[in-house]
Formats: sequence, C-alpha cells, structure tokens
Amino acid sequence: MADTVLVTGGTGFVGAWCVVGLLQRGYVVRTTVRQAAKEAEVRRNVGAQVDAGDRLAVVAADLISDAGWDKAMSGCDFVLHVASPLGSGSDPDGVIGPARDGTLRVLRAALGANVKRVVVTSSGAACCPPLDSPDSETDETFWTDVDDPGITAYRKSKAVAERAAWDFMTGEGARDRLVTVLPSGVFGPVLTAKGLGSMGLVLRLLNGAQPGIPRLGFNVVDVRDLADAHIRTMTMREAAGERFIAAGDFVWLEDVGRILREALGDAAAKVPTRLLPTFVLRLSALFNPALRDIVPMLGHKHAYSSKKAQRVLGWKPRPVADTMVDGARSLIASGAVR
Repeated sequence: MADTVLVTGGTGFVGAWCVVGLLQRGYVVRTTVRQAAKEAEVRRNVGAQVDAGDRLAVVAADLISDAGWDKAMSGCDFVLHVASPLGSGSDPDGVIGPARDGTLRVLRAALGANVKRVVVTSSGAACCPPLDSPDSETDETFWTDVDDPGITAYRKSKAVAERAAWDFMTGEGARDRLVTVLPSGVFGPVLTAKGLGSMGLVLRLLNGAQPGIPRLGFNVVDVRDLADAHIRTMTMREAAGERFIAAGDFVWLEDVGRILREALGDAAAKVPTRLLPTFVLRLSALFNPALRDIVPMLGHKHAYSSKKAQRVLGWKPRPVADTMVDGARSLIASGAVR
C-alpha cells in the first residue's frame, strides 16, 4: 500500500509541483487549501501534468488557525510543509508571527499523528548575509542574523520560522524527524498564471514592463527540481535532522534577458536590453518603497552552495537556461504575456 503524504499549500507554485511529483512517483497525496472552494483549482492545475485518479484528496486548513489540522494530518506517513501564511506586507508583526506560528502548528499536528518525517520549506533568506555585505557564498551552516538592522520582514520571518521549527522538534526529542529545504529563487514552468512568485519577474521582462534591467543577480532553482529535493529528503535516511540548500547556478538578470531573447525570438521582443545604472535605482527608491528591498542587492553576488544536497541526496539542478525558457514558454501558453 502506498504511503500517504500531506502537502500544505496545494494552490501554490511549489506546493502544486510537489503534489505532481509525488503522484508521479505513486504516492497517495492529501493537500491543504485555505478554502474548500479552491479544490477545483488544485485538481485543474495538477491534472495538467498527471492523472491523479483517486490518489489525491484536498482538505481545508488555514495556517492561522488550529481548525482542520488534526484531520488533515490523520493517517499521513509524511508531510511536506510548503505553505506560507498570508502576511500583511512589510509589517514585521504581520509577517514574522504568522510564519513562525503556522510552522509550529503543522509540527504539533504532525507529531500528534505520529508522522514519520516533516520536510519544511524554509528559504535561502534564512542563510543569507546582509545584502549590502561583500560578495560571498554560503552553505547550510550559516544563519541569517535576525538582529541585522537592515533585514527585511520577509527574510527575518523565514529565519525565525525555521529556527522555531528546529527548537521545537529538538525540545520534543524529534529532531531526526525534521528536514528543512532552503531554496534560492524559484523559477520554471507555471501551472497557473496566479501566484507567480519569482516568475513574475520573468513575466515583467516578457511584457516589457520596465525600461531596463537592474544589475541584480541570484541563484536559480527550477521548481521541478525543488519538488524533487523535497521528495528525496522525505524518505532518505541520510537526510534525517538535516538542512539542505536547493540552488542551481547564480545568474545576473541581464543574462536572463539574453537567454530569453535568444531562445524565444519574437516572443521575447519586449525584453529590455539596456542595463539600468545603479545610481538611478537608488535615487528612485527614495520615492518608490517597492524598490527599497532590492537596492542593497544591486551589484552584489551572494551565492548559495548546494554541494551538500548534491552529495548527500544525489540531487542535481538543471541548467538555468532550461528553467528560464521552460518557464517563459509556460507563461506564454497561459496567456499572461501580452
């Protein structure tokens, strides 16, 4: 009889691909949504990739409430906790508390249901140096300094939530039943034009929504490879009680633009070619709060090492160009590109 896996956040970019990957491997999957009315959306998105048959169940459970979690967890062998609660923008109290409390809510329910292992999706933001610090490469031994005065609410929430998870499971004598996966920027094919996450950046390029390209760089992980990393850590003995970065190569946004133009031709005609001077963006950020979080990153190469995941899990990220082109083509197919 196949194991049953609970995936939190089945409507999300990463959660939906985790559901797809599990079904493709023969698991029975249960996934949570905040509202029961979202079930049709989950089935439609997942069904575009795999025939779930009777192996997929959708249940309502919200990370900001205890209601529904014991029922969602009952009978499950494993949990992939991918979902993040909706916070209130840049307000630290509206982001950090829900992220931490939602994670602990899932872990308590999992231990109550005697789940074998919980894989928590953290973020590269939980192992990142200050964004305006010298160029660096970090691994899983590094932790973001939550007392850094320049830290954003999002980055702090990820570090605080992951720390809380490890502290809780250690206190319960169940540290070896927890794994955390820390993705870099998540890109790749979308199953829906809603909730694009980082792929919204690619959509802006394709739609010509900005006059030029900032000197912005990041590691890329394909959402399909990220789902694979979650599933590998779920069952591998060597993964128990460990932290894994899931990241592919580092790339500058200007190189992403070049990749899109070369691969897509006329479909990428609106992708800008001009590099925006950093001083222009710094000046603009004085009047545009939306730019303030990225300004410290401009021109810096803060890379992540996934050597541990590759060595321990046998995990291998695909080339950045494949991820970006497949993701762009899915956006075009969805009708999101104007």
